[in-house]
Amino acid sequence: MLRETLKNIELFLRGASFYRGVILTIAIAIPIGILFAIDQTAIILPIVFGAFVNAPSDIAGSLKRKVNGILISIALTVAITGIILVAKPYLLILLMALAILSFFSAMIAIYGFRGSLIAFSGLLAMVLALAVKDVHGLDILIHLGFMVIGGLWYLLISLLLYRMASKKDEKQLLSETLALTGEYLKLRGELLVERASHDNLFKRILELQTEISDKHETLRESLLTTRRKSGRSRYEEKRLLIFISLVDILELALANTIDYTKINSLFKADKNDLEAFKNVNVVMGEHLMLLSEIIINNDKIPKRNELLHVFEKADKAIENYVKQVGLPKAREGALTLRNLYTYQLQLLDQIRAIRRAMSNVENASKLSLKTQDGSQFITLQEYRFSILLEHLSPKSTIFRHAIRLSTTVVVAYLIGTFLDIKNAYWILLTLIVIMRPNYGLTKERSQNRIIGTIIGAALASLVIFTTQNVVVYGVLGLLSLTFAFSLIQQNYKVGAAFITLHVIFVYALLQPNAYEVIGYRVLDTAIGAILAVIANYLLWPLWEFKNLDQDILEVLKQNDNYLLAIQKQYNSKNVLQPQYKLHRKEAFLAMSELNAAFQRVSQDPKSKQKEFQLIYDIVTLNHTIVSAIASLSSFIQKHKTSSIKDQFDVFVAHISNTLKETANILNQNKKLELSNSQNIENAQEELLDNYVKLANERDQEIQLGQLDIKQEKLVDLQEAHLLYNQLVWLKNLTDNLKKATHKYKKALA
Repeated sequence: MLRETLKNIELFLRGASFYRGVILTIAIAIPIGILFAIDQTAIILPIVFGAFVNAPSDIAGSLKRKVNGILISIALTVAITGIILVAKPYLLILLMALAILSFFSAMIAIYGFRGSLIAFSGLLAMVLALAVKDVHGLDILIHLGFMVIGGLWYLLISLLLYRMASKKDEKQLLSETLALTGEYLKLRGELLVERASHDNLFKRILELQTEISDKHETLRESLLTTRRKSGRSRYEEKRLLIFISLVDILELALANTIDYTKINSLFKADKNDLEAFKNVNVVMGEHLMLLSEIIINNDKIPKRNELLHVFEKADKAIENYVKQVGLPKAREGALTLRNLYTYQLQLLDQIRAIRRAMSNVENASKLSLKTQDGSQFITLQEYRFSILLEHLSPKSTIFRHAIRLSTTVVVAYLIGTFLDIKNAYWILLTLIVIMRPNYGLTKERSQNRIIGTIIGAALASLVIFTTQNVVVYGVLGLLSLTFAFSLIQQNYKVGAAFITLHVIFVYALLQPNAYEVIGYRVLDTAIGAILAVIANYLLWPLWEFKNLDQDILEVLKQNDNYLLAIQKQYNSKNVLQPQYKLHRKEAFLAMSELNAAFQRVSQDPKSKQKEFQLIYDIVTLNHTIVSAIASLSSFIQKHKTSSIKDQFDVFVAHISNTLKETANILNQNKKLELSNSQNIENAQEELLDNYVKLANERDQEIQLGQLDIKQEKLVDLQEAHLLYNQLVWLKNLTDNLKKATHKYKKALA
């Protein structure tokens, strides 16, 4: 346990998050030290504020977006600070300013993750401006001028360390993606044998897919943009190869989602037949998690002996199964295990590619991806003003959140003013940090904030009781700021504890009665957290189940596009890979968004989770459908199957029409046009006849004493078995989705 903890601490200290915390600490500590040395303490506060409030917008991404983001943040924070300082003496004007500025800042979050952090910087500047005392007239302009200097100073420090920071960002992202993918493979292995906890495992898999897809999007922008601007370098090519292998692992996993009903039917007597295949997934997952640590701490690549050993055991497990059950009775189960083994070998190939890239194998990172092809895969955030106008509607989640936040900020300020609470702006600070558009996340952050604040207050009390040394307070104040900024995204509870430590130590430097500060800090945090949860529940809530239709419609659309792209590739055999991969990416991202929406539904109060079981069924079916489509794609890319072209086209037309019909159930106002389809029953019978014919031929060989099957015959049997099962399964899945969606809409109506 201790060893694991020490290892996690080492990985954290080597990671990008801690590095950014160090950058902020340097940007704050240097001006403090210099200004103290030259006896210019009066201007420390605005310069430090300028650096501090603009640090959140400094995130991973291209250099251009980084600079533009920080400059916009500087302009926004200075403008907001100026307005608040001017309005402070006049309560009514101040309340109006708080309402308008908090609404406007919150609306900036519509421009993606970077936009949401710039919005937070604006809100942070608004709250910290309330802490500034005795600044009037010309002093306000001077204060704002030094804030600009502080912001530009932080930008300069960030730019000087940009090259190292960007490499750490990429390492951190790759490490996190490797670890998440490893956990994902392990859970998929558990699903093979676990039945009692199947639903819980599957929900966790959905969460992981969302997290992995988010990491993929960030890595796409970082790696492909860097490659496009700076050209090829061995360092970047290696990371791009690792990323491509991780994307392929996710597609392979999705393409080989198991029909667990069929697995239960085939292996209900003894799950031990599946243990060897579960162990393969577990060992591969653990290997990826180990590689995730190595990419950070630069250790040697581990040997692959254990990987090879579990594959040998899985191969023998198939032979043992056939011997125990006997042919031809064992054929169905043996083909299922053989297909599973083939898929796991494909995963092993991708893990080997990652190992080669990390081991600096010569030529391991030579890629043929063209610059113009790579640019298609970067999802660039649009910053048009019209996007803001489109969201000025009660239907927008961000709009409702902005109104809710601005109202709660005004109420919180009035409570602090009329109750004469010392440092009442801490209540507002708690609000802007905790409040999120989603009720569940707000509630969770409120709990973590209160717990973190109490832990931080207790630790600070212990230090202050032990020593009254201001040097200790100063050092601990800077260190706690570093860890607070580093951990706030990764572990909010621990981050909140360090924020509390920082605030208390800073106040302990400024005034003697530090225990009074601790008491007020805990009280203000509790008030802010309670207000945040109440506001999210009562003020213009938009419960998540009401937003699901659009997410489901997007998944249906992208799955249909993905399926038709596979058909086009199958028929022509000459479709450009990037076009197919683009459709694959869009389908995976749409499913990721639906998974995230479902998680938000599950976080809402039970009374607001309308038709939760039906929603779960729809999400599960959509997830399985995209997996089945990916499985078809993987099969077609690796096999020549032109002999069943006609049946394949009939199935695709039927499945595509079913997806469109499902979309029409959800959206009565904009119905999609269906394509012509032929008799699906005939196509299904023809596919089955093809498999039965091959199976009968093999039975005759066995009767004649030919027990060893020829490789060509084995491949033909595998193909016929897989193709028939996958197409029929996909047809049944889309039919079931259509029924579930109709039932869902009827229940809501």
